Amino acid sequence: MKPLRIGIAGIAIESSTFSPHRTRLPDFTVTRGDALLARYSWIGAPWCADVEWVPLLHAVSLPGGAVEPSVYDALEAEIVERAKAAGPLDGLFFDIHGAMSVVGRTDAEAGLALAVRSAVGPDTLISTSMDLHGNVSRSLAETVDLITCYRMAPHEDAWESRERAAYNLVERLRDGGRPLKAWVQVPVLLPGEKTSTRIEPARSLYGRIPRVEGLPGVLDAAIWVGYAWADEPRCRAAVVVTGDDEDVITAQARELASVYWRSRTDFAFVAPTGTLDECLSTALASPSRPFLISDSGDNPTAGGAGDVSWTLGRLLGVEDLRLGRVNAIYASVVDPAAVTEAFAAGTGAELLLHVGGRIDPGPSGPVALAGTVHALHAGDAVGGDIAVIRTGGLHVILTSRRKPYHLIADFTGLGLSPATADIVIVKIGYLEPELYDLAADWRLALTPGGVDQDLLRLGHHGVRRPLFPFDTDMPEPDLTPELL
Repeated sequence: MKPLRIGIAGIAIESSTFSPHRTRLPDFTVTRGDALLARYSWIGAPWCADVEWVPLLHAVSLPGGAVEPSVYDALEAEIVERAKAAGPLDGLFFDIHGAMSVVGRTDAEAGLALAVRSAVGPDTLISTSMDLHGNVSRSLAETVDLITCYRMAPHEDAWESRERAAYNLVERLRDGGRPLKAWVQVPVLLPGEKTSTRIEPARSLYGRIPRVEGLPGVLDAAIWVGYAWADEPRCRAAVVVTGDDEDVITAQARELASVYWRSRTDFAFVAPTGTLDECLSTALASPSRPFLISDSGDNPTAGGAGDVSWTLGRLLGVEDLRLGRVNAIYASVVDPAAVTEAFAAGTGAELLLHVGGRIDPGPSGPVALAGTVHALHAGDAVGGDIAVIRTGGLHVILTSRRKPYHLIADFTGLGLSPATADIVIVKIGYLEPELYDLAADWRLALTPGGVDQDLLRLGHHGVRRPLFPFDTDMPEPDLTPELL
């Protein structure tokens, strides 16, 4: 069997156009060469034993604000240059997120796909792996040859999905060639916290996919929720069914899209919700410990700036926390200047800091935080230098770089014990697996920020209308798939 040459490239970030944060080159982890190949555990598996994987460039960033144009242009240019220099490629594995926004532009992934296609030529098969919170415009779907996405939210199958995209590419290069794609967008735009596959209707909706994928004439089926915090025409749900039987893939794409549309009013938040004050009152009165609260509006893993200080200001006014009658952890606020002050003061020092509200002033701006330096940690791989400030019963985590707090080790590495805390407040949406398992009870606080769960108060104006939930009385849409 003739060896196959398959390139690997992509830029992966989820970026909110409602966040004033801007994503710059230092925010990306850029890999090339052997380091890029090492990202994928399946390279070297028996199914790709005859494949020469050609590493081009991959850049991935924690979600944030829109990418600076010069940064995107430089990354795209290097991918194109490397693709041309690599020589003829049979295929290309295109590893992206699908919700990248670039300042002043729309549909960034389609632009990147077109640039890559121009570099590798029309005969190279391109297989794309995406987050289900990405957006699939017609241009993107038409430019690539195979396209799939995660089937779980939280994304416990992310690496499995990437392997599926690569495996399908290898198999089609060996036998079958370029498949057909039935593509249709669904005029629904919902936040991920309303479309978690832990609960209905998303659980059953995504549960249909393996059956569809197993039908004769079908290679893959995928449903995208879309990305709710970008204000672009492409932002909406989408379905793509890939295969060789035109009638089957078209019928299945129509059915999946129709079920999604019929379910639009059934999607609900993955946890009980309320204002922050309501969630705090519930947590304080509850015997369940630890009680977790999602500070959802500034979630850095959805694109929030990470320095909105509004919630911190509210916490500092809670009497039970101020007097130490309740033990709580707040993760976190990014503020490099405040962290520098804490390091200069040293562990045990008493100090007054003005925290957050510099990237995204939001409704509060910087908040005065008086307390004791409880812990210092230098050189975290993600958060940089980190300080914990204790005030009453509240432990506030400050970071010099944006960092999500999803793992127990994120806390215990700072000498904090979320398992024995009364309340843990985290800038997050739905809880990631370790925190989900930890929580004795949980509330999703509808807080302000660049990834506000209340889409109607964000002020979308660039999305294509009519669109649910912005237009609740819109007519039935035409969900006829287009064959690409």
